[in-house]
Amino acid sequence: MKIVVLDGYTLNPGDLSWDGLFSLGPCQIYSRTTQEDVIPRAQDAGILLTNKTRLSGKTIAQLPALRYIGVLATGFDIVDVVAAKEQGIPVTNVPAYSTQSVAQMVFAHTLNLTQHVAQHAGSVTRGDWAAAKDFCYWESPLIELAGLTMGVVGFGQIGRTVAGLARAFGMEVVFSARTPPATPPAGTTPLPLDELLRTSDVVSLHVPLTTETAQMINAGRLALMKPSAFLINTARGALIDEQALADALNSAAIAGAGLDVLVEEPPGPDHPLLHARNCFVTPHIAWATRAARARLLDVAVDNIAAFLRGAPQNVVNP
Repeated sequence: MKIVVLDGYTLNPGDLSWDGLFSLGPCQIYSRTTQEDVIPRAQDAGILLTNKTRLSGKTIAQLPALRYIGVLATGFDIVDVVAAKEQGIPVTNVPAYSTQSVAQMVFAHTLNLTQHVAQHAGSVTRGDWAAAKDFCYWESPLIELAGLTMGVVGFGQIGRTVAGLARAFGMEVVFSARTPPATPPAGTTPLPLDELLRTSDVVSLHVPLTTETAQMINAGRLALMKPSAFLINTARGALIDEQALADALNSAAIAGAGLDVLVEEPPGPDHPLLHARNCFVTPHIAWATRAARARLLDVAVDNIAAFLRGAPQNVVNP
């Protein structure tokens, strides 16, 4: 059964091996695929892998050889899973591969907003320290995390890992979850979302994108946050009303934001958050450590092998 990878470059720009895939059957790997090229490239594919190349129901219906879709990510909103199920095609994802890497990025952004390492290193490079009258100086207020409150929105594996790191920094942790655990982890307190936003000094988003969570952080909810609070998003860009966030940042309604995801990726040059006050945007790289990408590829191969054995795993449209 032929395997086709539509957009393999971000997963493996050359530092990983595709040998596991090639061991399962004939394999064609494309670095990138436009929407216009999906059908011709996937026409004879029995197994189709995609990261961010969208597979609509209309597209799936035009691929008669297709028997399996694997998403090279945890989120699977780029595939019409209902249409795939109607065609008898299982869709799989790769859960939990990037937990540690994403949690690490949450604190990279948090520490950037509170410690300003890059800003001060740049200042030193420009000669400001050499010209200083004192042994030290700071260009922005330095904020200690210990004693502050981390609000974790969504309490799956990544959210719980972020909570554990926050506790290691001496932070108080509150969280909101659709289904809170019967026994919250030690040192954590469940709260309704609006109360979490009022309480927290740092708010970190860790929920999937659904019709219920789309733009859950809107103008009204941003107004609940402390003027000194920071917002971190390593989940999905569409969880946030981006114009509302830009307005809140530019009016100093909140203190800053660290974002690894946007609604449109890559963004246009006039995107409001690229030039918003104290807003730091990274190019969707929280998941992309080599260790995380290697785990992703290993699980993707295991998913296909399980399907070929007749016992598919990590199916998101059972």
